[in-house]
Parts: sequence; structure tokens; C-alpha cells
Amino acid sequence: MKLLRYGPSGSEKPGLLDAGGRVRDLSGIVPDIAGDALTPDGLDALRAIDPETLPLVEGTPQDDLRLGPCVGRVGKFICIGLNYADHAEEANMPIPPEPVIFNKWTSAICGPNDPIQIPDASEKTDWEVELGVVIGKGGVYIDEADALDHVAGLCVINDVSEREFQIERAGTWDKGKGCDTFGPTGPWLVTRDEIEDIDALDMWLDVDGERQQTGSTATMIYKVPHLIAYCSRFMSLQPGDIISTGTPPGVGMGQKPQRYLAGGETVTLGIAGLGEQRYPVRAASEAKGRR
Repeated sequence: MKLLRYGPSGSEKPGLLDAGGRVRDLSGIVPDIAGDALTPDGLDALRAIDPETLPLVEGTPQDDLRLGPCVGRVGKFICIGLNYADHAEEANMPIPPEPVIFNKWTSAICGPNDPIQIPDASEKTDWEVELGVVIGKGGVYIDEADALDHVAGLCVINDVSEREFQIERAGTWDKGKGCDTFGPTGPWLVTRDEIEDIDALDMWLDVDGERQQTGSTATMIYKVPHLIAYCSRFMSLQPGDIISTGTPPGVGMGQKPQRYLAGGETVTLGIAGLGEQRYPVRAASEAKGRR
């Protein structure tokens, strides 16, 4: 299944994408693509529904029908740094001996076509196409052998990052990772049964039509089962939590000369089988409330 949330920001309704690429309304079945709906029992109940029996939503998704973040009420937005061998080489940094964990604030989450807002005083806003793993079955101290049983589905994420905030100021990476609009998520949540091989997904990102990132989950250092088991040592994982699993090479920081977003660009990215995102970038001077 491809589960999604559609409608105005803050008032999204749950839906699914049918075989014809049309949105079907699930609001009469579940209140949101969140919580219990993401558990194994919740997903099984949704699979049992014939999409043709659900109300058809007018409009074309990602065109004249806005899609919101594909998961609602996210409790934790966990990110993994330097998790692709070729990206670590690009960054001239050693492969970490354990997964690097940081956080994006859930207020950073936005839809797959919502504009990216460059924050005030930003000099180095960057892009990172990433595979998002959404937890469906909660747990703590999860065995790696059982970890995929805890996955509701996968999605596309752009781990937008302000590198000066992240690296050149004192403190943790988090301050450069969680600005508003820095977590585009979706377009849809693709349930795990639809993905043949998580370790062989092509991924890419363009800025103004120019290819910046080309990669594959095949070069991930720590694979998805290990990341789930590892994170669950330090926190309980709950339905709707997101783990963003790292990025391949081609980020602006790794280029020579470095290249960053200034505003006015269009960013397009995607992962095989999981859909695409496309949005404009707004300069800091266009921030809401600025005059």
C-alpha cells in the first residue's frame, strides 16, 4: 500500500493511492496515518479494504491536490549521520565506529511539495536525499534479526541542513538540522511488503534540473535492521517514529567549490519505488512575517 495524507496544512486527512494513481479517502476508516493505524494489525485492516469502495478524492496528487507529510503525529524524528561510505569519503571523515545519531525537531516536518524556507542568517543551507524508515511496531532492545518486523513502511526524506549552524557553531548538530521546513517527508508511506530489497534502492536529487546526488542504499554502512536495533538501545521506538538513515554523496558541502541554496531554486528528489518530491526554495528575506 501507499498511504498518504492530503489537504491543507494542519488539516490533512488520511488516504491511500489506488492502482490508478488517484487518492482514496480513509477518514471514515482511521483518523490519521499515525499511531495504531501503523501497527501490524492496523496495516492488515487497511490491506483488507478494496480501494474501489473508498471515496475518490478530487484532484491529482502533487499537482492540484496538496499532499502533507505522509505520517502524522510523529513522536521522534531520529537521523543517522555519515551512514554512506561514499558520503563519508566525500566529507573527508572516517567511517564512524557506531551509528551517529542526531535529531530533527518534529516542527521541521512538511509536505513533499511545500517550499523550503531558508532561515534567517543562513549562509550554508544544504540538501540530503534520504531513506526514511517509519516504525509500526514499537519496542525497546529490539533484536536485529526481528527489526524489519517493526517497520510500517518507507518514505523519501530531504534532511535539509544548515551547515554553519550544524558544524561551525558550538554545540550539537541538531541546531542546523531542525529549522522549520527542514524535513520534507513523503509523498507517501510505502508499506514494507511492496519493497523487494531495501538494500538496493536508487536515490537522486536535482537542483534546478542539475543532478547533484546519485546513490543507492547499497552503500549504506549500517543497514536498516542494525539501525533499528541500535536506536532501540537508547530509546523506546513507537509507532510513527521516523528514522532517517543517511545520505549518499553529492551534498553541497562536499562539492568543490561548495554549493548551497540561496533561494529561488527548485529542488527535486526521489527514491526508486517511493516517489518524488519537488519544491521551491525561499530566500531568508521571504520568511513569514518578514517585512
